[in-house]
Amino acid sequence: MRILVIGDIHGGYKALKQVLERANITSDDKLIFLGDYIDGWSEAAETINYLISLSNTHKCVFIKGNHDIWCELWLKTGATNPIWLAHGGKETIESYITSGLITSQTHKDFFKKLQDYYIDDQNRLFIHAGFTSMHGVEKEEYKSNYYWDRTLWESALLAEKVAEKELQSEDAIPMRFQHYKEIYIGHTATTNYKKTKPIKAYTLWNIDTGAGFTGKLTALDINTKDYWQSDFVKELYPTEKGRN
Repeated sequence: MRILVIGDIHGGYKALKQVLERANITSDDKLIFLGDYIDGWSEAAETINYLISLSNTHKCVFIKGNHDIWCELWLKTGATNPIWLAHGGKETIESYITSGLITSQTHKDFFKKLQDYYIDDQNRLFIHAGFTSMHGVEKEEYKSNYYWDRTLWESALLAEKVAEKELQSEDAIPMRFQHYKEIYIGHTATTNYKKTKPIKAYTLWNIDTGAGFTGKLTALDINTKDYWQSDFVKELYPTEKGRN
């Protein structure tokens, strides 16, 4: 059985289908999605519909991202905010209205059931953004960090630089990384670092390769570290701007 982790999709339904086809997924594979399924490209509702269908035939784990919180609230109460609308929410609303899925209870249930994080049987952590507690993700005091934190990623980059300089010591290892064999995150696009491939920093893998912006969608085999990518998502939606 392969275990594939998939980065932030941001409404790129075409990219999602493409990357899973290129990975040649089967019902024996386990698929772990890192959140931010919507907001950006025009097929948010179609993306969720596909993921729901996929979960009926495959073993899937769905993590909750910050954009998913906004969408869940809107589907439940109709509430919006200017920040969400400016960062893909407008496209998500339009997708739900034009698809006729705006009242779908199945979609509401999908967002409600999303997990804050997942730890597998080999002590590998999967989370959208991060956590701040030095005692581990389970001891996190502020739940919002699961969706918004960037300090875990920044600490991983720093720890990687320390290791490269051969200055590594037990004292130099950030406490948060001592709890898990590996950590997989999304949330911070690797395109911010001028890369469209997954970035490994210390024991952390960033799988958000900028599908919502100018990059690609990635699926990575966590055991072999082989990965597959979609085309540049903007080429799949040539008349749209995504989150740019």
